Amino acid sequence: MTLKQALFISQAVYVHAKVTNLICSWKKRGGSWLRFCMLVVIATKFPQHVNSNGNIPSVNAGLYHEPREYSETDSLIPNELYSGSRLSGSTREKDGGHSGAPAESLCSMVLQILVPFLLAGLGTVSAGILLDLVQNWDVFQEITEIFILVPAVLGMKGNLEMTLASRLSTAVNAGKMESTREKWMLIVGNLALKQLQATVLGLLASLMATVLGWMAEGKMPFNHIVLLCSTSVSTAFVASLLQGVIMVGVIIGSKRMGINPDNVATPMAASFGDLITLALLACFSQWFYSFLEFYPYVLYLVDLCYLCLIPVWVSVSSKHPATNILLRSGWEPIITAMVISSIGGLILDKTVSDPNLAGIILYAPVINGIGGNLVSIQSSRISTNLHLNYSPGEVPADRRNCHNPCHTFFGSGANHRSAQVLLLLVIPGQLIFVHTIHVMKGGHTLPSPLFIIVFLSASLIQVFSLLCIADCMVHCLWRKGKDPDSYSIPYLTALGDLLGTALLSLAFLMLWCIGDSGSV
Repeated sequence: MTLKQALFISQAVYVHAKVTNLICSWKKRGGSWLRFCMLVVIATKFPQHVNSNGNIPSVNAGLYHEPREYSETDSLIPNELYSGSRLSGSTREKDGGHSGAPAESLCSMVLQILVPFLLAGLGTVSAGILLDLVQNWDVFQEITEIFILVPAVLGMKGNLEMTLASRLSTAVNAGKMESTREKWMLIVGNLALKQLQATVLGLLASLMATVLGWMAEGKMPFNHIVLLCSTSVSTAFVASLLQGVIMVGVIIGSKRMGINPDNVATPMAASFGDLITLALLACFSQWFYSFLEFYPYVLYLVDLCYLCLIPVWVSVSSKHPATNILLRSGWEPIITAMVISSIGGLILDKTVSDPNLAGIILYAPVINGIGGNLVSIQSSRISTNLHLNYSPGEVPADRRNCHNPCHTFFGSGANHRSAQVLLLLVIPGQLIFVHTIHVMKGGHTLPSPLFIIVFLSASLIQVFSLLCIADCMVHCLWRKGKDPDSYSIPYLTALGDLLGTALLSLAFLMLWCIGDSGSV
């Protein structure tokens, strides 16, 4: 008899004895057969959780509990059933809290991040080229407030798509997508919630653009308000639907290929998000502009149709406990983020209107998109680690207060390594994207050395700041009992838009002051 056969027989004997003891104990106690069957499954798969009397020890009492109301920070599965998560609190503190995170080498992490990062960067470059082309369309020249909509609408990928990607990535890593029924309930509930949020955010973004435009110009014609509203809601709704379906495919595909979705899902959401959203914004605005003079009622009908669908999305999203909680409490971060992005849009609108600074329109989507992509990866990874290793309100000892920002990049934990990798990707990545813009523009002008230095400095400052803020913000949200998957990414991508636009405007202003046109 081989050693392997002996081990198999001994395991079989152990399981048989365990089940026999359960049967005897259950017959004496007159327990229900449904609960007995559940205990047999636990005994065979997790024998350490059931004692010989058929009882569940108190230390694992969390495995079975009375029904209660879900909260948005509930662990996606009990920590006791996740591989590696049965460590004690002291052991977790010692390990840095990474015991439950998916194991991955540094090389694997870099490769998984690099490919979607480059794809996302090319998407933002294409968005910048497209924005540079459409800025001369009649609707953009006549209704300049559309430029205020650009960061707000593009920022919805951080509010909606990246948040969805982060939530589903955590669900995959926590084993919540194993059951087919649970998987599709989770997907359908999240997609319905996302359509509801897209409709509401599109409406609020148009109102915000109207207010900021009125404050800047002192007037706002009513037909411009109607066009902004129809364009914003239509763009947000259609873009959210297309990107949501693609995002679900990316998550499921990553799971089947054995890739950590935290590394690829959020940048993949951005790789096509900017281009799709901007193309829809330009097309819808020009289309509605053609109706504005002779068929204005079309714009009212469009808005009415989207508003009539709101009860449908509320009904569907309320069916799943997780999305039902977000339906009530998930509005604060996405609305706040939309307001922050709109302020960045106002800066962009004022900068584009100055002929000396008009070149900013080409690079704004690039710097904003890359910063948001990188920080969303870090936020998603930290959030997954907290879900798998800590109870809501419990954080590692070295994260109980905001610390020295440099500590984010120095340490041996997986999150420290990922922060280092993400920061190191900024300069080579932006050099590739600047060269790509040069090639796609026909190669007629070459970026000046001073422009490249200033642009790279602005990108580096932006990403460094965002990674430090993310490290502090995600842990603070978790300590306060809020789910970082739903709260952190909207704030961080909106801050990325504001920081990127402000730093880029400052860079172009500096170049203009010293007489550098930005190209040779």
